[in-house]
Amino acid sequence: MLKVGYIGLGLMGKSIARNILKAGFPLVVHNRSRAAVDELVAEGATAAFSPREVAAQVDVVFTNLPDSPDVEQVVLGENGIIEGAHEGLIYVDNSTIKPATARRLAEKLAEKGVSALDAPVSGGDIGARDGTLTIMVGGEAAALEKVMPVFKAMGKTVTHVGEAGAGQVAKAANQIMVAAQMVAMGELLVFAKKAGVDPRKVVDAIKGGAAQCWTLDVKPPRLFAGNRNPGFKAHMQLKDLKIVLETAREYDIPVYGTQANAHLFQQMIELGMGDLDNSAVVGVIEKLAGVEIV
Repeated sequence: MLKVGYIGLGLMGKSIARNILKAGFPLVVHNRSRAAVDELVAEGATAAFSPREVAAQVDVVFTNLPDSPDVEQVVLGENGIIEGAHEGLIYVDNSTIKPATARRLAEKLAEKGVSALDAPVSGGDIGARDGTLTIMVGGEAAALEKVMPVFKAMGKTVTHVGEAGAGQVAKAANQIMVAAQMVAMGELLVFAKKAGVDPRKVVDAIKGGAAQCWTLDVKPPRLFAGNRNPGFKAHMQLKDLKIVLETAREYDIPVYGTQANAHLFQQMIELGMGDLDNSAVVGVIEKLAGVEIV
């Protein structure tokens, strides 16, 4: 059985690591904040004190970190994964980062005999807890085949999109749609409310038709109950949209809708809402319209 390392035990990472452990894989964990490490050690994991230490003793090492510079530091920096690399090691990144960064890391690690998979996930904290994540993978098919038993402990759908960086391109595309849905939902709720119609009834009326989507199925009950806690934090949604915009500039791709949506999420940050759920973008629209949905 593969020995697995997991680095980055935040909102998503800790749940993913726990499911890997529950599936029976020997697990070595590392995190900058030690409370999550201690929690998983109490459940049977082994603690490590640097990315280098993790990499040196496992067959597969995962990272799940906030942004591209964080991943680069953990992989290539002092006491990083590359310093503990050994022939045959597989590196898997569950973070959402720039496709160009994923490709660069794969090239650097290949020089050390390490195969790299960029494998960002979708499904939020609920999917991470329940082991139902959607996993989109870039990198070598042979490496994916070896890691597939671990992926099956994490998610319900695993898709090999293409070579290095392809998983991150898919995740960026995913975030284009997610942001658009969150903004559209916020607009329709505020639209209904200010036009004098119960937004709850509007959601009930439309979610069984062409407007049906995961966002309308899951988010309105939470918003109507006054719950705007994350989920997926708005400042991370904005970070992902910035990845989309930067990548779009590299390839000269028009993304006008995403530009507008990114502006709304930027306003969320400026209004102090950055730690709320991405669905709480409705709060910006409420302020602009002068009405609250509940």
